[in-house]
Amino acid sequence: MWFKALQIAIIERDAQKIMELVETPLNFANLEQAREAQYLLAEASALMHELKDETYKTMQQIKKNRDFLKSTQSKTPHKFDIKS
Repeated sequence: MWFKALQIAIIERDAQKIMELVETPLNFANLEQAREAQYLLAEASALMHELKDETYKTMQQIKKNRDFLKSTQSKTPHKFDIKS
C-alpha cells in the first residue's frame, strides 16, 4: 500500500502527500521491498528538488514583475511634503 501511494504521489507531483508518506515508519519484509523503497525515495527526492527549483524561479519572476510595476507607477507626494 505504501509503495503504491508513494508512486501515485510522485506521478501526481503531490509534495504534501510525499512528505506524509516519507514520515511514515516502515518495516520491510525483505530486501526487495527495501530496494524498491530506496528507489522510490530517490525519485521522490529528485521531484522535491525539482519542485523547489520551480518555486524559486516563480518567486524570482514575481519579484521582477513586482519591481517593474513599482517602477512604472507614478509617485504621489505625501500630504506632509512642504515645498518652499
